[in-house]
Amino acid sequence: MTIHYVDGRHSGLFQPLTISNGHITLEHRVVHAPLTRNRGEPLHPCTPDHPNRIWIPGDVVVEYYSQRATKGGLIISEGIPPSLESNGMPGVPGLFIPEQAQGWKRVVDAVHAKGGIIFCQLWHAGRATIPQMTGSPAVCPSASVWDSPAECYSHPPVGSTTPVPYANHPPIEMTVEHIQQTIGDYCRAAQLAMQIGFDGVEIHAGNGYLPEQFLSSNINKRQDAYGGSPERRCQFVFELMAEVAKVIGEHNLSIRLSPFGLFNQARGEQRLETWSHLCEGLKRDLPLLSYVSFIEPRYEQIFGYEEKDKFLESWGLLDVTLDRFRQIFGSTPFFSAGGWDDQNSWGVIESGKYDALLYGRYFTSNPDLVRRLKEKLPLASYDRTRFYGPFEDKTFHYTDYPAVEQ
Repeated sequence: MTIHYVDGRHSGLFQPLTISNGHITLEHRVVHAPLTRNRGEPLHPCTPDHPNRIWIPGDVVVEYYSQRATKGGLIISEGIPPSLESNGMPGVPGLFIPEQAQGWKRVVDAVHAKGGIIFCQLWHAGRATIPQMTGSPAVCPSASVWDSPAECYSHPPVGSTTPVPYANHPPIEMTVEHIQQTIGDYCRAAQLAMQIGFDGVEIHAGNGYLPEQFLSSNINKRQDAYGGSPERRCQFVFELMAEVAKVIGEHNLSIRLSPFGLFNQARGEQRLETWSHLCEGLKRDLPLLSYVSFIEPRYEQIFGYEEKDKFLESWGLLDVTLDRFRQIFGSTPFFSAGGWDDQNSWGVIESGKYDALLYGRYFTSNPDLVRRLKEKLPLASYDRTRFYGPFEDKTFHYTDYPAVEQ
């Protein structure tokens, strides 16, 4: 259903929404999606002999979030590594040392000063990194070698200009002790996030990163309690969510899922069985989750819609929707991300299909995206060449996009 409004203010997008089991009321449903932008400041000077592996949020990151904060509007942070071994890319500020906590507190305070709400997304890259990045082996549910010898890590290591194939650095299989240690890392980061003022925590369990590596049959080859069937492949996510909920409170916790994604070679089968079991378990065990956030089935970082459709068709899922998961979660606020813009957003909330929509790329180039949608003003185009730093000039096409009146 598409509804045409003279302006957007009468749209369901601009009706209030309660999340966090009644503790937070959003004034609108235009949500800033989590966006990795690699604009952190290095903790120390970086040389080939002494590479920097830790970044902190500096002034430019504070300015970026402040520019996009609105009264009663929800921002989900970029993926924040809860440990050194979890970081998948240079320039990404984590949350495991005091300097990082101080930097993120400045971000949180700047968003709150504008009346905004901000959740901390915790992100563990798992096998989607290389030892030159973290200083330790990449980790994974199984020692699953990247199945494309040509696919390379996103950034050449410090002191080199040559891309590194993932397959050259197979991950190590996580022991049960390592799994528990990793859950502890998430819990500590989540607790710290709440202490410095984040309004909640989102676990990134999509896009082929560590939690989804456990969910994916082509990556997770374990035969213990954490693998071997759709049910056991969900066990890590169940334990992770339960433990973080104990630390920060169930209503402060949320999760992001991409049941039909292919990013980072998540090529697992039994998609509906696995994610249905996962969602049923989460709804049963954690009924007070703040919200759940899903990526649209046909949306993909690396493929166009036609290419993605070929994969969906090969699984017999060409016409699949998120309706099954919406039904499972019932009254839990249900968010959708993936390709929403100023043309296709109208009437979606009114249809009852979703409770809020996430915008990523258009938020990069429109710091005042909320106003532009509300007043039906044209959107500025984004520059995908400036999505992922690090860059020498951190501000160009990051914090220098003008608001409409400028």
